[in-house]
Amino acid sequence: MKVKDLIKSKIREIPDWPKKGVSFKDITPLLQDKNVFCKTIDLLILPYLKKKVDKIVGIDARGFILAAAAAYKLKTGLAIVRKKGKLPSKTVSRAYSLEYASNTLEMHEDSILPGERVVIIDDVLATGGTMAATVGLVKELGGRIVGIEFLIELIYLKGRKNLKGQKMRSLLKYYKE
Repeated sequence: MKVKDLIKSKIREIPDWPKKGVSFKDITPLLQDKNVFCKTIDLLILPYLKKKVDKIVGIDARGFILAAAAAYKLKTGLAIVRKKGKLPSKTVSRAYSLEYASNTLEMHEDSILPGERVVIIDDVLATGGTMAATVGLVKELGGRIVGIEFLIELIYLKGRKNLKGQKMRSLLKYYKE
């Protein structure tokens, strides 16, 4: 079995969650399998093994898991993006929309230093709203985005259109709901 097929086999689909019409991609079975989890992180960081990366940015909440493991493997710092009101120090913020809600994301204003080379990692690219807000936050802090990595991309939601000009990659693609 190919590595990407193995990874995809560990993603459980939950229909009509968190609301009717949404097919949630549950990555917990993947995280629980130590071999598949390690292979997933190795694939996510592959393009950056010979590039200078200062920080990995992980997005609340499942993106934290992937980003932390990637930061460890690449020996970089880790910066986190959280929903509004969850960070204790001074923050910068951006509003965003997703396929079933809207919210505001925040980062500590000192989490990215001007000129730092950043890779952003999240679990799913859906409509692109969350990632577009994160890109805006990183740029506002002066970070230089080297790449964006997703474990899963829901092609049918056309999230890439909200991220034009960004170098991004998805390990797995889902073409229909």
